[in-house]
Amino acid sequence: MDGGSSSSFFSLKIQKGDHFNFFDFSQFKRKRRRRGPFFSGGTSSSSSSSNNINNNTKKKKKNKMLWIIRFSGFFSAAMLMIVLSPSLQSFPPAEAIRSSHHHHLDYSYLRLPPPVLLSDSGSMVGAGGRLNFRKASAFRNSNECASPSPKTQIGDACDPNLVHVAITLDVEYLRGSIAAVHSVLQHSLCPESVFFHFLVSETNLEALVQSTFPQLKFRVYYFDPRMVRSLISTSVRQALEQPLNYARNYLADLLETCVERVIYLDSDLVVVDDISRLWTTSLGSRTIGAPEYCHANFTNYFTPAFWSDKRLSGTFDGRKPCYFNTGVMVIDLIKWRRGRYTKRIEKWMEIQKNRRIYELGSLPPFLLVFAGHVAPIEHRWNQHGLGGDNVKGSCRDLHSGPVSLLHWSGSGKPWLRLDSKRPCPLDALWSPYDLYGHTK
Repeated sequence: MDGGSSSSFFSLKIQKGDHFNFFDFSQFKRKRRRRGPFFSGGTSSSSSSSNNINNNTKKKKKNKMLWIIRFSGFFSAAMLMIVLSPSLQSFPPAEAIRSSHHHHLDYSYLRLPPPVLLSDSGSMVGAGGRLNFRKASAFRNSNECASPSPKTQIGDACDPNLVHVAITLDVEYLRGSIAAVHSVLQHSLCPESVFFHFLVSETNLEALVQSTFPQLKFRVYYFDPRMVRSLISTSVRQALEQPLNYARNYLADLLETCVERVIYLDSDLVVVDDISRLWTTSLGSRTIGAPEYCHANFTNYFTPAFWSDKRLSGTFDGRKPCYFNTGVMVIDLIKWRRGRYTKRIEKWMEIQKNRRIYELGSLPPFLLVFAGHVAPIEHRWNQHGLGGDNVKGSCRDLHSGPVSLLHWSGSGKPWLRLDSKRPCPLDALWSPYDLYGHTK
């Protein structure tokens, strides 16, 4: 509601200087005491009595009307509170998300977490000082880029000439997300034609993105962690069970139906090629596309209890399942919606909740649903594992072959190693896209 139009939902036109409160019933009692049956200034007893009767009749009618008005106002306010109360709304996990376009956040019917504190310039303020992201350089489309569709408005996500990229914005990984966006813009031939869809579980991050990338076309979607937390098994390690890791399961539910395809990217990567080349990858009859790694030991992702139960492991019958990393995917949202894949993923999460069938967090449900039905994409689009394993100081080398995307999956993150003055050699390939600064 605009600040200048915040009028009361219920109002009563009264004389200047009067103060009337629908919910203050003591006013009525006080007025009755002051204007009782002996409050009369007449001299004739008969006329006084007659006047008293008439006055009492008028007062009763007036009081009756006041009670009706009070009761009507109270009843209407109560009904309004019931309708708007988030605690009385019930909706499935797929409806746990609401979108906003730039500065018009729509968080209706959602309980929001405490907002992240931002300065006037859009930088994040924490206990250790101000966390500032520098403003990115301006970017422009080349002359050969397609013009916006005349049927759509500027900033409209439904423009058919746009490339759609989805990425999460988490406070812990925010530095990585900003670098990922920056890398996409730096290497894109048509950066003004890239539309970003940000998934958040914190408020106010929109202003930070806007101040860092003033020209960026984007939309922010609040993902309510409560809606998926009940489906997450507590048996997986904490870094993999954060609710926002599961937000990608709901992309088909939260993006506009006019968006027919989207590229999903993790927060710990940089793109060093034109994103449109990944965008135009053919998926054929498949719903998702990703680089596959069939040499990986697929059985290790599931427990012996899973493999010994043919009712469960039989899901792979007739398929040739291969491991794929969900940090880089091209998704056909039309096929996803038609096949109701969100519900299929949730089904396996519910089974995991009741009996342990896999070891990791958000990856195995994707493998159970899609492994063997993935459109293969060149490995150059996900040079993953650069974060290393859980061994402290572990560094990795690049895989052989061309590189279009560097992915620091694993326990080590380049920004943390750079800050600790103990970077791995490949972390130097990430730092040119870092827009982060720290001032106290």
